[in-house]
Amino acid sequence: MSKRRQKRVGEAIHHELSDLLLRRSRDPRLQAVTITDVRISSDLRYARVYVTTRGDSEERKLALQAVQHATGYLRGELASRLSLRFVPELAFFLDESLDHYDHIESLLVEIGTESEVGESSDKASDLQPE
Repeated sequence: MSKRRQKRVGEAIHHELSDLLLRRSRDPRLQAVTITDVRISSDLRYARVYVTTRGDSEERKLALQAVQHATGYLRGELASRLSLRFVPELAFFLDESLDHYDHIESLLVEIGTESEVGESSDKASDLQPE
């Protein structure tokens, strides 16, 4: 299967799942879930769906469990919405990339603050007579 076909199928699944979770779901835990990425196997039989949600780690785990519990429903809805020979088996995973981004950003802010403090103390020592 071509990479372009994999990408198109992944994008279609991403779009449809997002719509299902946001607009069609009655469960508030599912409405808070955001699909960040969908990766399709080369034979289009399996899809790894990466999700994220706001909240602490416990709330994220509960949201992931809710999505995993709804896998059958979501797959059935995908079958009726997409014209695919086989609807991929869905496997949901928490996307930790936003946590990594936040951690890196906080480290950069910390480094920036430390360098500003170091620069200001250097300037102050330059102004004092020897």
